[in-house]
Amino acid sequence: MTTPAAGQTDALATVRAELLRSARADAETLLAQAARDDEAVLDRARTEAEEIVEQARREGAAEGAAAGAAGLLRARRSARSRELAVRREAYEELRRQVTERVRALRHTTDYPGVRDRLEQRARQLLGPDATVTEQPGGGVVAHAAGRRADFTLDALAARALDRLGADTETLWTP
Repeated sequence: MTTPAAGQTDALATVRAELLRSARADAETLLAQAARDDEAVLDRARTEAEEIVEQARREGAAEGAAAGAAGLLRARRSARSRELAVRREAYEELRRQVTERVRALRHTTDYPGVRDRLEQRARQLLGPDATVTEQPGGGVVAHAAGRRADFTLDALAARALDRLGADTETLWTP
C-alpha cells in the first residue's frame, strides 16, 4: 500500500473530523430524542399508574360503600326483627295477663250474674232453643241448628284484645 501525500492527509483529516463531528451531532440528537422518548414513556406510565390507582380507589370506595350499606341494612333488619320479637312477647304477655284476670271472674260473687248475661246473649244470637253449656274455664258455649256461639271467658278476653287492634301497641311504644 502506498502512503498518501501530505496534502491528501490534511484533506482526509478534515473529512474525518467533519464525519466525526457529524456522527457526534447525530448521536447527541439521537440521545436527546431517546431521552425525550423515555420521558414521554415515563410520563404516560405515571399517568396510567395514577389512573389505575384512582380507579382502584373509586372501586374500593364503591365496594366499601356497598359493603357498608349491606351491613347497615342487615343491622336494621336484625334490629327490626328483634323489635318485632319483643313486641310479640309483650303482646303475648298482655294476652296472658288479660286472660288470667278475666278467668278470675269465676271466683267472684259477681260471676253467676255474668254467666247468666252470657247465656242470655248466646240465646239472643242463636235463638231460645239453643243448647247452652257452662265451660270449665268459665263462660258458656251455645249450639243451635249447626251454629255455635263461644262466650267462654278466654274467648271474650281474646276478642276484647282483638278489638283494640293496633291500639295495643301504644302500651309499649314510646
